[in-house]
Amino acid sequence: MNKEQSDFTTTIERAKPFFKRVGQCLYRNSENGIYYALVKKRGKQHRKSLKTTDRQFAERKLTDFRSLVSRSIAPTKDRNMTFMELAKDWFDAAKTRYKESSAKGAEVCFRMLNKHFGLLPVRNITTADCHDWEKKRGADLSASSFNHERTFLVAVFNYAMREGLMATNPALTLARRKMPKHKVIIPTKEQFATLVKTIRAYDNRAWDGADLVEILAYSGMRLSEATNMVWSEVDFDRGQFVVTGGAKGTKNHEARAVPLFPALRALLERMKQQQQPQPTQRVIPINTAKKVIAHACQQAGLPHFHHHLFRHFFVSQAIENGVDFKTISAWVGHKDGGVLVAKTYGHLNDVHSAEMAKKMTFFVN
Repeated sequence: MNKEQSDFTTTIERAKPFFKRVGQCLYRNSENGIYYALVKKRGKQHRKSLKTTDRQFAERKLTDFRSLVSRSIAPTKDRNMTFMELAKDWFDAAKTRYKESSAKGAEVCFRMLNKHFGLLPVRNITTADCHDWEKKRGADLSASSFNHERTFLVAVFNYAMREGLMATNPALTLARRKMPKHKVIIPTKEQFATLVKTIRAYDNRAWDGADLVEILAYSGMRLSEATNMVWSEVDFDRGQFVVTGGAKGTKNHEARAVPLFPALRALLERMKQQQQPQPTQRVIPINTAKKVIAHACQQAGLPHFHHHLFRHFFVSQAIENGVDFKTISAWVGHKDGGVLVAKTYGHLNDVHSAEMAKKMTFFVN
């Protein structure tokens, strides 16, 4: 045994007598059988639970860990780089993958993270620092905001590992918070009809808002997709329209062709006849109908509806009419084959199925 391994053995056996050395840099807890790595580089010890009782799997994880430690000794960036500097470095490259609204949200997250980590050298940040942030900052955050900031914290430290500034990610010990389930209040057919009728009873300035509400409900598009659609993307002859999301693109950055559903076709044909638009002209000239929707809901005594609920309305109507989840997911731009639709709206399918079951009234005497 060389001096380095002798130092390891002495250190770990003094601390934990039930740790037994079973290989180079590999130790086993005799009480629970879990393997641990203990790697020493340039006088600094790097310890890590390999979280397995399988010897072969432990050896593979040990190899990966030793590689990480080696990279942390030969960083590609300044070893004294602060969190703020590294986060900016990472975000300047990563933000090209984000939509504008998401990038702005990420910038807010980093401003808050920098208040705690900003001036700390990345290589000195520990798990204790991360839990200190969780204790101080986490108390003021909702589960959603906490998970967002944790996601970016993990991403920056992963980047630090790739650049050789860290051997392990200290933020991985922070558990994601469970998101509360909010009940989605989907408009009924009667409520939707009342809302549209109320808006159209206003003067002509509100009609663009009514058109937007109906397009969202008849197409299943997201707000940004509907407001960026131009007339050249509507093909009455082929009976379909193309959702591109305009210059910013759709949420998953893929265009999709969707059938012109009867109610949507009737609405668009009426709008086209009235407007006589150019092909490059936007179908909906406004970006939001938030104010007119809120005013109409208040006047008609309806719940507080918002744009995205009309996408839910579209999906609920499709389910009630027996359309399968996979087809619905393709119409609304999901890439999971219907998993999210089933998870979110499965209860509606159960209710519809129960109502249909009441029609099975035949008996055999």
